[in-house]
Amino acid sequence: MNKIIKKELIGEKIKRIEVKAELISKKALPGQFVVLRVDEKGERIPLTIAGVDREKGTITLIFQEVGTTTAKLGLLKEGEEILDLVGPLGKPTEIKNYGNVCIIVGGVGAAFVFWMGKEFKEKGNKITTIIGARTKNLIILENEMRQISDNLYISTDDGSYGEKGFNTQIFEMLLEKGERFDLVLTAGPILMMKKVAEITKRYNIKTIASLNPIMIDGTGMCGACRVSCGGKTKFTCVDGPDFDAHLVDFDELLKRTSLYKEKEKAAYEKFLKKV
Repeated sequence: MNKIIKKELIGEKIKRIEVKAELISKKALPGQFVVLRVDEKGERIPLTIAGVDREKGTITLIFQEVGTTTAKLGLLKEGEEILDLVGPLGKPTEIKNYGNVCIIVGGVGAAFVFWMGKEFKEKGNKITTIIGARTKNLIILENEMRQISDNLYISTDDGSYGEKGFNTQIFEMLLEKGERFDLVLTAGPILMMKKVAEITKRYNIKTIASLNPIMIDGTGMCGACRVSCGGKTKFTCVDGPDFDAHLVDFDELLKRTSLYKEKEKAAYEKFLKKV
């Protein structure tokens, strides 16, 4: 059960694992996620399903080691098992032929949207992908995204790879040059998604934000993943994770995801001293 079949390092502290999960692989669709627990004393965390192999009965997960749980997950070796794995959860992304689709991702956000992008391409959409990260070592899935993209742009904050600056600057430049999109899909840092939504609202472009807030049970009971959308309270685990970016209260979302930063940092530092 939940055995890690394959594991690889694809970026700075960013790992991709292929996990045996036959029932989940049969049902999962792009945009859905799983909730896992590494060990009996561990917390439950959500991870987006980055792909499936229905014949092998496996799912692919991509994560960055930024806290205790992801660090524990990163220590597991091929052949070892994840204690709990629940899914597929959340609503799948609505995928159809929109025409011209732009995917804007930051950092590990590429893991959220690669499978979606692949399916959008297969539906006949033209795909423009804009990937951003702080530095070159945090750029992931470049080759995979290039294969499904008609146009691909890369930016890094420090200029170590691609254009120096933010991916939203590239996006604005394309729009100013007359490029038009029928749909924008964005995932990654909250402030980046907020900026994308502000830009697309000016141009009246339908925009979907794939959110990844604090989440515990993944079934709508705990309420930890609530987000304000159009003035109404929604639960990311059952109503999302995709939402109309023009309706999301990103400022509130940022505050909620920052609630336990200090405790998370302390727990992570304590864990690192033990390993």
